[in-house]
Amino acid sequence: MKAPVLVWALAVAFLLLVASLLIGSFTKPEFPPYELGAHPDGTLTLDASSGDQWQWWNDLGFRRNHVITALGAGARDLGPVSFDSLVEVPAQGYAPTEFAADTVNPAIGKWYSYSMLSHLLTSTHHVYAIRTAGGDFGALEILAYYCREVGAACYTIRYKTTRPRAASSGARR
Repeated sequence: MKAPVLVWALAVAFLLLVASLLIGSFTKPEFPPYELGAHPDGTLTLDASSGDQWQWWNDLGFRRNHVITALGAGARDLGPVSFDSLVEVPAQGYAPTEFAADTVNPAIGKWYSYSMLSHLLTSTHHVYAIRTAGGDFGALEILAYYCREVGAACYTIRYKTTRPRAASSGARR
């Protein structure tokens, strides 16, 4: 008895899916040439590969694929806006980090896209407004999650100090 065409088509599709996942997991990505530390272009690369401790910088904590703000600080997702032209950020609406079994900051929690084919994380290139515990304001953009020296969980970021938007200036960015 012959198997129906649909069963064969599903079997072939399943095998192609498995093959693509295997190929993606065995290919070695080309990591960006960022080196750890501060760079002349205003970016910073830091190693957050330790799974059991946070790497802290300027009221921001990095650990594996998680980014949080310090106690008393907060973040706000501004979306895919131009980092270079941003001089003001909203004065209100900052989400604090939720310190629990799975510590997250809801504003920065989904800073990445995950590829099922390559198994790599890539930045969504959103800009995040940051309000520090001391009441200062800044803007953060995550550029990369990989570097040659560390591999995964090697963040390259841009950060700059900004000012809060005056209440009368409306919704300009």
